[in-house]
Amino acid sequence: TLYELEPAPGIKSSRVIGLADDIARSMSAVSARVAVIPGRNAIGIELPNSRRETVYLRELLSSGAYENTAARLTLSLGKNIGGEPVIADLAAMPHLLIAGTTGSGKSVGINTMILSLLYRLPPDQCKFIMIDPKMLELSVYDGIPHLLAPVVTEPAKAVVALKWTVREMEDRYRKMSRLGVRSIAAYNQRVAAAADKGEILKRTVQTGFDPGTGRPIFEEQEMNLEPLPFIVVIVDEMADLMMVAGKDIEVAVQRLAQMARAAG
Repeated sequence: TLYELEPAPGIKSSRVIGLADDIARSMSAVSARVAVIPGRNAIGIELPNSRRETVYLRELLSSGAYENTAARLTLSLGKNIGGEPVIADLAAMPHLLIAGTTGSGKSVGINTMILSLLYRLPPDQCKFIMIDPKMLELSVYDGIPHLLAPVVTEPAKAVVALKWTVREMEDRYRKMSRLGVRSIAAYNQRVAAAADKGEILKRTVQTGFDPGTGRPIFEEQEMNLEPLPFIVVIVDEMADLMMVAGKDIEVAVQRLAQMARAAG
């Protein structure tokens, strides 16, 4: 339950926020969260309800917010305090680290994100690479058509999978450069438009120099391009993987975190 209050002039927000423990004790609540409400001259006091509502994934996937969103990689994350679905776009926040204590729902969150994408996108639009060193959490997805490879459970194969992803990213950047676009969305749009028109995409390349005049010689080359799917890499228990193959994993993850967003 959210309570809103507008402090009197001269009262600092930090003074009210510092009373969170006292507010929880006075309200006989387990805890209280006190924070400034963005964009308003008000402070919100959030208290946990005595009876918690269970949020079911089916309810989120059948909601209008999920069905009508313009997000390219739609994630159903849950409900806000008002009971409205919280929908996010993975393409807008392409690098996620999910952390929490034991039993806090990390694996539930990961499975919710995976299912949100599976229900929304066919295999030709979204592919997965799943790395699960513990062989427990992601093995249930083995065999689905969205997987680029079977679920990876060995650290050595995880290094190979991540290095392949880096090479795929670099290859995609080369393809986008040839087409003169800056993102995977623009690339797929250009390729689809050419396919609809029956147009053959070509590019002009220099093949040498004229022996007589010394001027460069140019030729047109056909480009056989196909739409590129998004690739979602999911690593469960990243800490365990870093302990076994830390350096190789670190280099690959760093490259992907720095450059992979525009390549999908």
